[in-house]
Amino acid sequence: MRMRFASLLFLPLGLGIAAAEAASGAADLLVAPTRVVLEGRQRTAEVTLVNTGSTPATYRIGFVQIRMNEDGSTTEIETPGPGERFSDGLIRFSPRQVTLEPNVAQTVRIQLRKPADLPAGEYRSHLRFRGVPRQDPVQAAKASSGINVHLVPVYGVSIPVIVRQGETAATVALDAPDLGPPGENGGRALSVRMRRTGNQSVIGNFAVSFIPLRGEPIVVGLAGGVAVYTPNPTRVVMIPLHVPPGTPLRNGRLRVSYTRADSVSEKLAEAVLVLP
Repeated sequence: MRMRFASLLFLPLGLGIAAAEAASGAADLLVAPTRVVLEGRQRTAEVTLVNTGSTPATYRIGFVQIRMNEDGSTTEIETPGPGERFSDGLIRFSPRQVTLEPNVAQTVRIQLRKPADLPAGEYRSHLRFRGVPRQDPVQAAKASSGINVHLVPVYGVSIPVIVRQGETAATVALDAPDLGPPGENGGRALSVRMRRTGNQSVIGNFAVSFIPLRGEPIVVGLAGGVAVYTPNPTRVVMIPLHVPPGTPLRNGRLRVSYTRADSVSEKLAEAVLVLP
């Protein structure tokens, strides 16, 4: 069976909070990888920063604690709740501030130091790269001559740093697939609920295919890096669909599959929605 692809984008819906903050204004900072996982005997990792803008930029680097909500949004917190464990106390990194010239890369080195009696489980904190505003010479001159208030927005990008100790595992199931009504621009989205069990986060990619009663299946939706972080048991995901013109979503099925992020073939879960 051949598969056709509609013209669509691979949308990141779960890159910690990197995607959301980049959309808010930190698009000139490229961060790779978008998450760090330290498990087994791995003790070190590297994160590469690239200034894709046209002017020099300075970023301060530090840890923040992030809680994921059921709808995939995030909230910054100070203390862990039930089942939450932070990884920042296990991690050393350098440098803590960088100034990047345009199109120049900088490596941030991460080192894990685990105590011998560290309890088994998963630990997570988020490494934030926050922009330091450049001082406008005109505003600086005004400030030196009197009281002056000048608000400058500060943007950042955050990526999860996950430490896994001992035996960790997780399973995921998909249920309640539902096709939403057309939006203002006529676009539609498929919602699906993820159910996670175990002591490990799940991170993977979604693909949605329309399977008509007659004709070839068409891939109409993709979403990458979608995660359910511990200790959350569920997450509701909205996957935008990009359907070719003249293709009605009826008389067929929508099949949504979820595969492991670091594997193109290991399917973790699947659900089907019948379209009358």
